Amino acid sequence: MTLDSNAFDSNNENIQARKHWMSVLARAEASQLEQALSELEAAPKYMHLRPPEIGMAMVRGRADAKGDRFNLGEMTISRCSIRLEDGLVGHGYVTGRNKRHAELAALFDAMLQAPGNGPVLTESVIEPLHAIQVEKRQTDSAKTAATKVNFFTMVRGED
Repeated sequence: MTLDSNAFDSNNENIQARKHWMSVLARAEASQLEQALSELEAAPKYMHLRPPEIGMAMVRGRADAKGDRFNLGEMTISRCSIRLEDGLVGHGYVTGRNKRHAELAALFDAMLQAPGNGPVLTESVIEPLHAIQVEKRQTDSAKTAATKVNFFTMVRGED
């Protein structure tokens, strides 16, 4: 049996695309996802594999960003898994206690996996949300940079 390296490349592209949209869906506001869902011609029917639920996740950090890992603390997350009528499965994990946000993220995850829907939804939902998130991050960074204080030590000329 020989393995085609192109199969791995294609799979890696799919994985990277899914990581991107999952990140965008998790960072989006629930109201933005509700709006995007309402703009679809027909919302797909789905069933819960795992109904929306709230739980905790351990957040880990690293000393000096590259040292030993340590448990920083816990944070609240909401998660949901759904299956569309056509069998595609979607998962949603979001920070906080918004069950509907997790459900919407799972729904869009499933819809984005469909070859017919994926490119259209990426262009009409994911990329506009990503652009909003990038702009907000840049605005927040500019506000933070404006308050930056540079400390320095002056050497006195005394003997």
